[in-house]
Amino acid sequence: MVHFNFPEIGTHQEVDIDIQMEAEDIKDLIVYNDEFNSFEFVIDCFVKVCKHNKIQAEQCTLLVHYKGSCIVKRGTFEELESTCVALLDKGLTAKIE
Repeated sequence: MVHFNFPEIGTHQEVDIDIQMEAEDIKDLIVYNDEFNSFEFVIDCFVKVCKHNKIQAEQCTLLVHYKGSCIVKRGTFEELESTCVALLDKGLTAKIE
């Protein structure tokens, strides 16, 4: 139950709002750092497979390198599955969580 207070008209009203959260359906496609793929190769993979622009791909690659991982895409499992498989096929370490 959400409570709204309307002080300008001097009333207090309770309103039932049915909020259906679908956030639990949204997953993250995470790419992890490795010791064998070059920056240029990973950037190229993000551009081709994830449809990132060059700047976004470079930023994600830097995050993977310096932080150990990066969320490169969000969506439902069904939306991310083929992208994850394509990244794995290219030799990247990726997982949907």
